[in-house]
Amino acid sequence: MNRLFVLVILMTVGLCSCESDEVDERRPNIVLFLVDDMGWQDTSVPFHTEKTAFNERYHTPNMERLAAEGMKFVQAYATPVCSPTRVSLMTGMNAARHRVTNWTLHRDSLQPMEKNHDSLVFPKWNVNGMSPVDGDPRSVHAMPLAQALNDIGYYTVHAGKAHLGAMGTPGESPLNLGFHVNIAGHAAGAPESYLGLENFGNGKEGKEVWAVPGLEKYHGEDIFLTEAITREALHSLDSVVSTEQPFFLYMSHYAVHTPIMGDKRFVRKYLEKGLDSIEARYASMIEGMDKSLGDIMKYLDEKNLADNTVVLFMSDNGGLSAHARGGEPHTHNLPLSSGKGSMREGGIREPMLAKWPDKIAPASVSQYQVIIEDFYPTILEIAGIDSLNTVQKIDGQSFLPVLVGEKEYDGVRKMVWHYPNEWGPSGPGIGAASAIRKGDFKLIYYHANQQMELFNLKEDIGETNNLVADNREKTKELAVDLSTYLKDVDAQMPFYKDNGTIVPYPEEVLDTVQIE
Repeated sequence: MNRLFVLVILMTVGLCSCESDEVDERRPNIVLFLVDDMGWQDTSVPFHTEKTAFNERYHTPNMERLAAEGMKFVQAYATPVCSPTRVSLMTGMNAARHRVTNWTLHRDSLQPMEKNHDSLVFPKWNVNGMSPVDGDPRSVHAMPLAQALNDIGYYTVHAGKAHLGAMGTPGESPLNLGFHVNIAGHAAGAPESYLGLENFGNGKEGKEVWAVPGLEKYHGEDIFLTEAITREALHSLDSVVSTEQPFFLYMSHYAVHTPIMGDKRFVRKYLEKGLDSIEARYASMIEGMDKSLGDIMKYLDEKNLADNTVVLFMSDNGGLSAHARGGEPHTHNLPLSSGKGSMREGGIREPMLAKWPDKIAPASVSQYQVIIEDFYPTILEIAGIDSLNTVQKIDGQSFLPVLVGEKEYDGVRKMVWHYPNEWGPSGPGIGAASAIRKGDFKLIYYHANQQMELFNLKEDIGETNNLVADNREKTKELAVDLSTYLKDVDAQMPFYKDNGTIVPYPEEVLDTVQIE
């Protein structure tokens, strides 16, 4: 689709940014550093109350520096899988509302594992992802975050994984979503190869959909994908750093998604630590990601940009643990339960950091609960936009007051997750489900068997003690809250294969609820 045509249509939907009188003369630069499949424990920065064995395993000195210079959020959340998180990030909408509830790739097509489930028929979710234009079928029409920033003068750079729209749709290309520059982003959510010596998967017959585009200058070179994308991202900023134009860098790494391939700059040290070959390769990918973060912070320092740049660090879902890893499945995020694809904490709780010199107190720690759609209004507020006419309803809440010390954790916010889909692997909390967290309590409702789990996360972060039978009052309260939200956003639910009836809302099965 012609990019100019897309931008003209975007203008007709009515962007209206009203700038506050208190906005600084020069807007801050914004770096959003998003890692793929990085778990809460995949770092030497402790996000638990104490350091763990995983924190000792990994080496992420630049994350340590970011935490020391900024704020660490220990209760930050995304969705169980990637595309729903990324669309929420770019639209400010909860996944239940935008309906891109599973990962996207092929136009108009459910995922293979959803086509023949043993007991459920899945709804016609928005398999085509997000779209900047109205009328694109099976997609959510929204004002993209980058477009809103673009329209007020930001130079917008997308680097790495996009995974926002299916092949052949407007949302496939970040250039249609308000980015001036797109480095290596397309419809696929994983690279065929991380190795420049393998041309990042280009030229492999039958693997064309996964080949990383646009990095031909590195083909045949002995370079890791994480490094190549970082170099290109920083090079793209060279044209604006000497001007007064602010920039938004969306550094969205493919790492540490499968295929788990060793970054030879770092892998040997982990083999010498005694890790098996898979886990050593994984740890090397973590460290390569951290080097990228360090390279970006070094660039900001060298260009005298650090003082006017906000750096936000986040992951798109919990760490992979159900398959493809070394060691015992479902243990790679301990003390959190399970991992990617799961409604348990290991699948949705993320490492989150934020730095803004003279605004965020160094070495601060926040208990404030953040969910991925909060980034949209927060980034817009940081940029000086205090009102915006969007075609979508924004579910996210700005956490800017938390960053600058004007608001503290109040413990009562409701957060909702909705996944009426099938991911594939099995494990704790994995499968079609909805969940709600309110204060310390979290309720998970499984669609296939109508079972529920209630956990007190303050007392039981590992989700080992299901309180449904012991605390019926709290179970009912959260089941009603979850049902009310799902109804309000017209959330989709699966159907039962044997009788064609729709999966009921959790409040409708309270009298017969099963305990898992």
